[in-house]
Amino acid sequence: MAFGDLLEQVGSTGRFQVLHVTLLCMPILMMASHNLLQNFVASVPPHHCSVHRNLSLSSLSPEQVLLLTVPQDIKNSRPERCLRYAAPQWQLLSENGTYNAELQGCKDGWEYSMTEMSSTIISEWDLVCDLRSLKQMGQTIYMGGVLVGAVIFGGLSDRFGRRFLLLISNLLMAVGGTCAAFSTSFSVFCLFRFITGMALSGLGLNSFSLIVEWIPTRVRTVVGTGTGYCYTMGQLILAVVAYFIRDWRWLTLAVSVPFYITFLYSWWFLESARWLVLNRKSEQAVKNLKTVARINGRREEGDRINLEMLQDSMKKEMSCSQGSYSVVDLLRTPTMRNITICLSAVWFSTSFAYYGLSMDLQKFGVDIYLIQVIFGAVDIPAKVVVTVSMSIFGRRPSQCAALILSGVTILINILVPYEKQTVRTTLAVLGKGCLAASFNCCYLYSGELYPTIIRQNGMGWVSMMARVGAMVAPMVLLLGEAVPWLPGFIYGVAPILSGVVAIYLPETLGAPLPDTIQDNNEMICCGTLWSV
Repeated sequence: MAFGDLLEQVGSTGRFQVLHVTLLCMPILMMASHNLLQNFVASVPPHHCSVHRNLSLSSLSPEQVLLLTVPQDIKNSRPERCLRYAAPQWQLLSENGTYNAELQGCKDGWEYSMTEMSSTIISEWDLVCDLRSLKQMGQTIYMGGVLVGAVIFGGLSDRFGRRFLLLISNLLMAVGGTCAAFSTSFSVFCLFRFITGMALSGLGLNSFSLIVEWIPTRVRTVVGTGTGYCYTMGQLILAVVAYFIRDWRWLTLAVSVPFYITFLYSWWFLESARWLVLNRKSEQAVKNLKTVARINGRREEGDRINLEMLQDSMKKEMSCSQGSYSVVDLLRTPTMRNITICLSAVWFSTSFAYYGLSMDLQKFGVDIYLIQVIFGAVDIPAKVVVTVSMSIFGRRPSQCAALILSGVTILINILVPYEKQTVRTTLAVLGKGCLAASFNCCYLYSGELYPTIIRQNGMGWVSMMARVGAMVAPMVLLLGEAVPWLPGFIYGVAPILSGVVAIYLPETLGAPLPDTIQDNNEMICCGTLWSV
């Protein structure tokens, strides 16, 4: 009897699994809110230099004061954001007034037009002009936390269990987000955002493990797709919450408080029986299986499970766990080197371009709440289309097509004039949809390419590459200060190049999952996994 048979005996798709998966998916709804929170809490409002403090201009209208103190940016037909006149230019009030005046920086601070948000971290700490790069730095620090969290929580969950680390992650998300909301400085804000990013990694990794380890193989695809749609719905939820909460502190708090609730009910979760057996805690595993049987209305079947039966069902897993494998095995043979290098490029570029598009919504000149809804909604049809494509045409053509199409749409967008906002937004949405499809494809594709004995190491490695891409993406936007079209060019070229690289990956449609590195080599030689 295999462990899957034991799971069927106690009920593999009963009340326990429905409640278990539903509760684990609830915090996933809010994960997108933290990943994309910067679009709202760090939106840059229109701004210009404040009036000289030693002047009294109360008798003049705001328009006249602006005319006297701040020069016009001729190129963009708006007041200069970072310069003002060293002294008021009274002659400009006359009909034919001209000026040839000395300019200076904003020595008395800035004035902001808060139309989209009532306050942001930009207006709170004046992260404009010479400090404008700190906006992108803040997102990079958050993504750095996500990367570090993946390394730390991934190893700790194998040692201390999924449930314990899930509890810690939920608590850190709640506390880190709350502290970020009440930060007194930008550096403190970044510190707690880094902690939140770490916790988000732990939350995602352990939620996924607890989900798949308590459900049968036959429903994993459906449940995995549903879990992915929870993240998509989270993007829509963020837009709605941000629309009604325009203060950055309250918005940050609003997307963090739900994790206090998930922390409280996470105590109910049962530890993975598979993990318990592999860590020599078989007695607790038997108790957990009997609890599942009771919840699913199969008490009698659960009572028949004993320690000997459980250990017998896990013989294969226990023997595999005795082997020692590391990240080095991902590069040990030519086949694994080819797979690892190609998948690294695919994951890096997908995440790099995805967050490059998603984290700069203001550049489209459209209401940021509307564009967030559109960007989130496009994931729904994109994931459906790529799922059908993977089943009909195969994994490799679908992966290549999604990446190349996304890159082409991004590059075309560079050529579209800024005034044509509808065309620019449409192309950006298409590119975002293709990148969402690429994410959906590479999750499944990578799991099928890596053999069982190093699958966890392989998935951990490519996930790390995705997080590196997400870290680098905000910093590329800074290049736009010198060359406006350069960030879009880089975001477009990266997925095209990785789409070409993906051609060298083997096809896995209809192939059995490999268990060992030798299985990969044999299947490629026999043509079961065909490559270029």
